[in-house]
Amino acid sequence: MPWLALSVTVEAARAEALGDALLEQDAVSVEIFGIPGAAGEPEAVAEGEGPVSVEWLRVGALLPETADAEAVLAAAAASCGLEGVPPSQVQRVEEADWVGITESQFQPLRVSRRVWVVPTWHDPPDPAAINIALNPGLAFGTGTHPTTRLCLNWLDEHLRGGEHVLDYGCGSGILAIAAVKLGAESAVGVDIDPQAVEVSRVNAERNGVAASFHNSDSAPRIEADVVLANILANPLRVLAPALAAAVRPGGRVVLSGILAGQADEVASIYREWFDMDEALEEEGWVCLSGKRRVPGAK
Repeated sequence: MPWLALSVTVEAARAEALGDALLEQDAVSVEIFGIPGAAGEPEAVAEGEGPVSVEWLRVGALLPETADAEAVLAAAAASCGLEGVPPSQVQRVEEADWVGITESQFQPLRVSRRVWVVPTWHDPPDPAAINIALNPGLAFGTGTHPTTRLCLNWLDEHLRGGEHVLDYGCGSGILAIAAVKLGAESAVGVDIDPQAVEVSRVNAERNGVAASFHNSDSAPRIEADVVLANILANPLRVLAPALAAAVRPGGRVVLSGILAGQADEVASIYREWFDMDEALEEEGWVCLSGKRRVPGAK
């Protein structure tokens, strides 16, 4: 049957909340996209205050053809605290073989020096490489997005073997799986989405990786050598104390899902606990990393 594709542009800090609210309003699926050239656009403010820099993201939602898209958006905007209803576009989308389309678009991809991400319906192009067999299902994390590639490259370059890794916001489990394949002794993945946890478990089993995955409300408390969080800037701000507490002294934090214009602010928050490295950037997205300071060390 046909569908309705709803597209909304909002401040980056509100994108995830709006996406969750749209799902609560019976959207079939939601995606969040960067907008090339939109980072740092000035927003008009009250006279005398001057312009401020605002980062923007596009939220896309797939709705049933019979849905009232404007009403769905209005309800979602109200439930997540947006002031007013943001401008939107709605297009009718004909029925298609979505599984076939996804499989045709998701091809084997070399994501770092040693690592390939290979869809489960393909053979590895380089059997000698570190190959991650992946079926993302409904979870985020195929290796095609710059934030995921940035994290995978960090792992490839910095893991030395034997580390205990925590992946907060594990999505498809790709980072935890990669960490173990790159030599980590253990990996724990955490996500607020039960479907992501289940997809991660299936992908780990498919790859022969003994990583464990948990819902965020039942996750074990661990002190990790490396904590990864590939989410968005706003939750990274909020979660900073909790993520810092999960990193052992001398351990590393790796943060992504951050637009270039947000990087300085996020880095400044984490400097309370970490000596931050130079940021890595790809296609307007940034990966931050830092080393947890050892108490009493100079």
